[in-house]
Amino acid sequence: MTEAPSVRGAEVGRRIGVGLMYGLWKPRVLGTWKVPAAGPVILAVNHTHNIDGPMVMGVAPRPTHFLIKKEAFAGPLDPFLTGIGQLKVDRTATDRTAISRALAVLEHGGVLGIFPEGTRGEGDFASLRAGLAYFAVRSGAPVVPVAVLGSSERSGRLIRALPPLRSRVDVVFGEPFEAGDGTGRRTRSALDEATARIQKQLAAHLENARRLTGRQGTLE
Repeated sequence: MTEAPSVRGAEVGRRIGVGLMYGLWKPRVLGTWKVPAAGPVILAVNHTHNIDGPMVMGVAPRPTHFLIKKEAFAGPLDPFLTGIGQLKVDRTATDRTAISRALAVLEHGGVLGIFPEGTRGEGDFASLRAGLAYFAVRSGAPVVPVAVLGSSERSGRLIRALPPLRSRVDVVFGEPFEAGDGTGRRTRSALDEATARIQKQLAAHLENARRLTGRQGTLE
């Protein structure tokens, strides 16, 4: 069995994230009780800004191991991100090491964080890659949709690449659901069906999250 990344490291990362996110912004977190308290879980997070991952890592009720593009592991960030249990993935090829380590997280009953859109975009879950479906079907882990809203509505005055300091960022956790059809099939057609099923669930959660937070008028 492939060695899973450090859970202790991920817990340290969660505590660092809590301090940073609540220190710099005003997170409003809804639905954390919906995340299963034990066992494997996949957090499917929409992605519009660089702080989305650290924000969810900090406010999630359990230590989370995110699949993060290898380009982020530059210089001193490489040992830091690895030390806090995050997973480096090469998006230009089939990264079997990253896949094995991500599956190991779930096999050990951990929490895997994924940006199913692959890259930052509109954050509306309109275009999903098959990776999320593969991990969900292969592991049987429930998927919890997570909507991060408000991280990219406007830029900060001091640091343009970040949201305005002390601005509100909403993080809404949704109901867990099973991505597979119960047969355990992992064929291409089964993964395509699972991807469509996931996209429908994530889009519905995002719409509900916008309504709950009063952000219906924005793409976030």
